[in-house]
Amino acid sequence: MAVTAPGRSAPGRRSARAPLRARLTATRCLGVPLVWLLVGFNVFVGLWMLLSSVKSAREIFTSPWTLPHDLHLDNWGRAWSEGGFGQAALNTVVVVAGTAVGTLLLAAPAAYVLSRVATRWNGGLILFFALGLGVPAQVVVLPLFVVLNDLNLIDTLQGLCLVYIASSLPFTVFFLTGFLRTLPVELEEAAALDGASALRTFWQIMLPLARGGIITVLILNIIQHWGETVFALVFIQDTDHQTLSLALLGFLQQMQYNGADWGGLFAGVAMVVLPLLVLYVWLARRIIEGMTVGSVK
Repeated sequence: MAVTAPGRSAPGRRSARAPLRARLTATRCLGVPLVWLLVGFNVFVGLWMLLSSVKSAREIFTSPWTLPHDLHLDNWGRAWSEGGFGQAALNTVVVVAGTAVGTLLLAAPAAYVLSRVATRWNGGLILFFALGLGVPAQVVVLPLFVVLNDLNLIDTLQGLCLVYIASSLPFTVFFLTGFLRTLPVELEEAAALDGASALRTFWQIMLPLARGGIITVLILNIIQHWGETVFALVFIQDTDHQTLSLALLGFLQQMQYNGADWGGLFAGVAMVVLPLLVLYVWLARRIIEGMTVGSVK
């Protein structure tokens, strides 16, 4: 019977690992250049959009790949005032902030109960929220319109907030349930021995511990609803209540009758894209940590 020396791998095991390492190396050699190519393309498109937003319409078509000769900052002024992007930006901030906070206030207690209270209904409830992730927006638009019309919430920011909260709850509850399950139960048991109620334990102990997951889900909700178009187009009709995505569509419609203002259009697109881009670049590490914490604990 052959004995393998300490510190050495068996020949069969070594031969089995070799093809796996070769495949991983080939995948990395192919995947890394593709990822960097995609990153470079996105950076190029973003820079081209910013440069086009300070060019004249003539420069955009005659020299689209060169630096602007003069900075036409009036494009941003026209988009902000004539295009209605100023009021639309304020409406979007109100709707997105209200949606993020309202979703968290409803989803965090529900996720805590599902992750801690063991009943025979938990599995079915979690599956119910998971199924909500696959419901297309087009399927629920008509029923939601009827309900909001009966409540006189059509063409209001409050009604749009309610729709966004309802559409965000499945993902938020599902995400926070998995996150809260990774937190140690011993802290809750110690708090119970000290006489703390379940509500106090949730508010003073579990929520601070779940700060990473809460921040992650808040950021994801902001990204999801900042440029949302389908629900906003259906439930908002007054230009005073329009969001940034609707302002961009309205600016495109104005160009059909008032002439092509391509510089103002690119400035409007930049107003929609830049806040999300800055937010994601600033908090990308926290988003990744929050989404992967459950897999490393």
